Amino acid sequence: MTPLISFRMFLLGLLAGLMLIAPARAAENEKNTYDQESIVKEAKEFFGEATEGLAKVIEKAFQEQGRPVGYIKGEELSAAVTVGLSYGKGDLKLKSGETAMVFWQGPSIGFDLGFNASKVFTLVYNLPSRNAIYQRFPGVDGSLYWIAGVGMNYQRRQDIVLAPIRLGAGWRTGASVGYLHYTRERSYLPL
Repeated sequence: MTPLISFRMFLLGLLAGLMLIAPARAAENEKNTYDQESIVKEAKEFFGEATEGLAKVIEKAFQEQGRPVGYIKGEELSAAVTVGLSYGKGDLKLKSGETAMVFWQGPSIGFDLGFNASKVFTLVYNLPSRNAIYQRFPGVDGSLYWIAGVGMNYQRRQDIVLAPIRLGAGWRTGASVGYLHYTRERSYLPL
């Protein structure tokens, strides 16, 4: 056998091996993540069937971030007069079956005015374990609530991405920069 034929056989074997690995990884990814239909169903049950635009917001998150490994269902109160504060709590559920109670609080600063109470459905991406949620996640937020509104933003810390989808009531307008600190226990200190 010539070296050229051996090299070609090696390349063919390598290519065949890679072709077998790709479907296995895709199947593993599907097993450990939620599909769009399941997330839309959970979100509609949480927010209520009458939520217009919810499926489009979730579709946008799937297009930009892919399939989430989990989600948080919760509630949040926030208010701002240039400087803002947010407090919330919810239940984290990962596709792996892990669950945890999560609290969050954080400051913001920007051109922001008003108050709102929101139901929050947060898509969770690349979270290696439930304990990895307990840290600060910076983000940029823009709000326009006049009685009610739905919105989504992204919070990122290293590879972990959180996409809170908020359906709120109140009066709030503006844009701000800040972070949310996710904790195991409730804290009234926003830092």
